[in-house]
Amino acid sequence: MAPARVTFPRMRDFSELSEREVLALAIANEEEDSRIYADVAEGLREDYPASANVFTEMMEEEGEHRRRLLELYRHKFGEHIPLIRRQDVRGFLHRKPVWQVRPLGLDAVRNLAESMELETQGFYRRAAARSTDTSIRALLGDLAEAEVAHERIAGKLVAENLPGPVRDEEDRAARRQFVLRVVQPGLAGLMDGSVSTLAPVFASAFATGRSWDAFLVGLAASIGAGISMGFAEALSDNGSLTGRGAPVVRGAITGLMTTVGGIGHTLPFLIPEFWTAMAVAIGVVVVELGAISWIRWRYMDTPPLSATFQVAVGGALVFACGILIGSS
Repeated sequence: MAPARVTFPRMRDFSELSEREVLALAIANEEEDSRIYADVAEGLREDYPASANVFTEMMEEEGEHRRRLLELYRHKFGEHIPLIRRQDVRGFLHRKPVWQVRPLGLDAVRNLAESMELETQGFYRRAAARSTDTSIRALLGDLAEAEVAHERIAGKLVAENLPGPVRDEEDRAARRQFVLRVVQPGLAGLMDGSVSTLAPVFASAFATGRSWDAFLVGLAASIGAGISMGFAEALSDNGSLTGRGAPVVRGAITGLMTTVGGIGHTLPFLIPEFWTAMAVAIGVVVVELGAISWIRWRYMDTPPLSATFQVAVGGALVFACGILIGSS
């Protein structure tokens, strides 16, 4: 028995659509946009209630557009509406579903709303330009203008629901969440990888005097530490009480940055000439410690001199341990 052939539906050009299909697509678009705004509002409500109100009102606007399109469609073509979606027509943007994007960032959803309004406005203008039915052309033209007005409405809603102090507070809350969910686990991994692997890498380098041996030890230590730190971070807190986000994501960030921190000063030992490799590795360590100090100053509000001193002392102690053990 011959295996079944897998066929993929052919996307159609917008110019191939009939007026009935254009209206059906417009109805589907308005329904999808309304549901996207509803998902965004729900995702923002707990942390950013003012922004959630903006998207709730935008959802209601899209619902009104859909109602007007439905009335015209039923008058022209009856009750049955063929299922035509954005993904069936060339030229539309393909967006990742909102429910797959957590946590929602304020700037990201604001940019999403802007791109949706611009795309819908362009769709209605193209559809109106090729329509031969006067009533359809008039409605599509009205909806294109409504999308322009929608941008102004969105601005008005933002002004009403997000006055300066409220927006500033939401932006500060977004920054705090970014620090909790991304910067802190990433910094913990980078510090562990950069500092804790110094001793084994440089101990093996001075003990053997061979670059390759130091590279193998550093590679094993970096990957092992990355796996260990990733699991430790993921299992330490499920994020439900602390608001630190999904444990798998935090664990992945921590594990990756731990490995990166260790690999940085390990790669120079691929240089065959030992003292050249050693000099480059020490230079990389200085850069790594400088990066850690900058992150602590930038995101943790640590004074720059204090951040540099603390990191330098810790790195120097571990580095000295490695040299002493390797030279003994």
